[in-house]
Amino acid sequence: MVAKATLAVEGMNCASCVSHVERAARRVPGVVSCDVSLPMGRAELSFDPALANPADVAAAITDAGYPAAPAPTVPAAHDHDKHSHAANAWLHRTIVGLVLWLPLEVSHWLMTFFGSHAAMGMGMVWASLITSTVAIVYVGSGFYRGAWSALRLGTSNMDTLIALGASVAYGYSLVALLGTLAGLWPAPPAYYFMESTGMLTLISLGHYLEARARRAAGSAISDLLTLAPSSAMKLDASGQAREVPLSAVVLGDRLLVRPGDRVPTDGVVIEGSSSVDESMITGEPLPPTRKPGDSVIGGTLNVDGRLVIEAKKIGAETALAQMARLVESAQSAKPPVQRLADRISAVFVPTVLGIALVTGIGWYVFGAAHQWPAGVIWGALANAVCSVLIIACPCALGLALPTALMVGTGVGARRGILIRDLDALQNAAKVATVVLDKTGTITTGQIVLQNVTPTNGASADDLLALAAAAEQSSSHPLARAVVTAAAARKLNLPRLDQFASEPGYGVIASIGQRQLLVGNDALLQRHGWTGRGGEESIVHIAETSAGTLSELGELRFADSIKPDSAAAIAALRRLGLKTILLTGDKLAAARAVADAAGIDDVRARVAPDGKAAVIREIQKTSPVAMVGDGINDAPALAAADIGFAIGSGSDIAKEAGGIVLVSGSLMGVEAAIRLSRATMRTIHRNLIFAFMYNVLAIPLAAFGLLNPLIAAGAMALSDVTVIGSALLLRRFR
Repeated sequence: MVAKATLAVEGMNCASCVSHVERAARRVPGVVSCDVSLPMGRAELSFDPALANPADVAAAITDAGYPAAPAPTVPAAHDHDKHSHAANAWLHRTIVGLVLWLPLEVSHWLMTFFGSHAAMGMGMVWASLITSTVAIVYVGSGFYRGAWSALRLGTSNMDTLIALGASVAYGYSLVALLGTLAGLWPAPPAYYFMESTGMLTLISLGHYLEARARRAAGSAISDLLTLAPSSAMKLDASGQAREVPLSAVVLGDRLLVRPGDRVPTDGVVIEGSSSVDESMITGEPLPPTRKPGDSVIGGTLNVDGRLVIEAKKIGAETALAQMARLVESAQSAKPPVQRLADRISAVFVPTVLGIALVTGIGWYVFGAAHQWPAGVIWGALANAVCSVLIIACPCALGLALPTALMVGTGVGARRGILIRDLDALQNAAKVATVVLDKTGTITTGQIVLQNVTPTNGASADDLLALAAAAEQSSSHPLARAVVTAAAARKLNLPRLDQFASEPGYGVIASIGQRQLLVGNDALLQRHGWTGRGGEESIVHIAETSAGTLSELGELRFADSIKPDSAAAIAALRRLGLKTILLTGDKLAAARAVADAAGIDDVRARVAPDGKAAVIREIQKTSPVAMVGDGINDAPALAAADIGFAIGSGSDIAKEAGGIVLVSGSLMGVEAAIRLSRATMRTIHRNLIFAFMYNVLAIPLAAFGLLNPLIAAGAMALSDVTVIGSALLLRRFR
């Protein structure tokens, strides 16, 4: 038996940190797997409960230098606040660093421009020493803590590189200053106190912008959770309403929802009627009308009427909580391309340390032509440590994928597209063929009267009125469709005198002196009819008199097509995708739906277990997406490269697809594929930039073409560039 748990992990700054956390967790006996999300600051565990528990794993990760603790399965709104706190902490360090560094740096450049390097004077040197010392202690505190934690474990991370770079610049300058005071140098050396302060400040600025971007990228979960009100108006036995905390609501409670209030929890309307704005859950802009018997989703907005609902789901079982859980699960998961980047990052820091060592030795050996030994030492240290180590921090590489994935899944959630796993997000971009179920996917799943065909010269309205009068006492779906059609035409129904149901056949009714048969051809044949056999979608109306049966006409029924199905199919075809209708219905009915919706190909009379075989056959020539209702289409959804489950907000946890379309609209398929393509383009762009940045920048630093300050600025800029590229996805429409 394998159990799952979620841990909240703090202090991670790069892909190397992620690797250390995962290694620490996997060392605990019983841990099967650990997937860590850097942007989310969470670790998803799979473990054997007989051998391990989340608290032990959290303790092991904490011992590795990254404070960890078990987190709730359903993310909380305050999880988003932690990103805000992290951003604020980096902002404070950045402001302090700028105050310490910028005035002196500007003065230094002005004095150098108008005078000489020596014009700084010892006053400037002492001021630089004081400000850089404060910067090392306060601005660099986070970096030094992270580096020390890694050192205790015999490993290294991004903090190691930054701490080494700042310490070398500061330490070299301090030694140079002491040597000057002791008269050891033949000429005044250059001091790099300001460079150490500038490096820490610029990298802190990059972390602040990164934390802000993480907060923006992860806001989808917070936005979802804040939809739920904190309280509800509970009705007592006498009908009086009193406000109670949402946590006090139990199943079966009767809750009052006033106009302008948000629905507190998932439930069923038992009184009242109102328009309910569900756009924030389903992505549908028009608010549907909810009346007694209809379901409502917690967090949606009651627009204009008074509703009384009965609570049917609470807490972690609500659609809102399930959606948040699905979004977080998708954001925390790792697609294959991310796992590849993590493996590269795991060996990146040790490799860079080796490059820095070789660079330092090379500069020391070949820099002997310098006029004084201190210059040789600084040339080696500056290029080896300050530049190579800083420029090579693998932040951009570690953020290239997860940030884009976070933004992409968050954008989808806001539009009613729930991405359950990231393999689905990748596969959607590759799809060439879209296979669609008919009932409940392209059609509404509700039977409607298509046309009335009289055979004895009577009008269609007269025939429909007779049929509706006979069927009004039946509960059969076809009977309800007849009665609904008659009501829509506002027909006056004759008085029904007698009624008898023939299960599986139809009804027999008496209206005045007339005895009517309304049913399938088998019903008429039992009463002497010798006409041709009809389709199941045809209901016959006949009259019997003195043992003679006279057919009066036919009623033809059909499954109504959703209003936007044709537009959705057209949008898929504009993307260059082939569409196929796959159904267990008859060919004639399937062809009629396909023609009305504009579908290319039809596969009819296919049993549920045969649909998966059809999918596998199509996969031999192209990647396939299957669109179905997620229940009877489960085998086909699982067999396809990606399954789109058409579901309602209250049933999303039951769906079998990799992507759930909460609104039930087929337009979500086209939007999801476009979102997938946009996300994958962003990921590829970010990966190319991250790799090219390191491949090009490290040699420049090694050959002395980047000074430490520029290296620090370039590293911070790389983070911001990658995150900014990902945030462009938020403009997706």
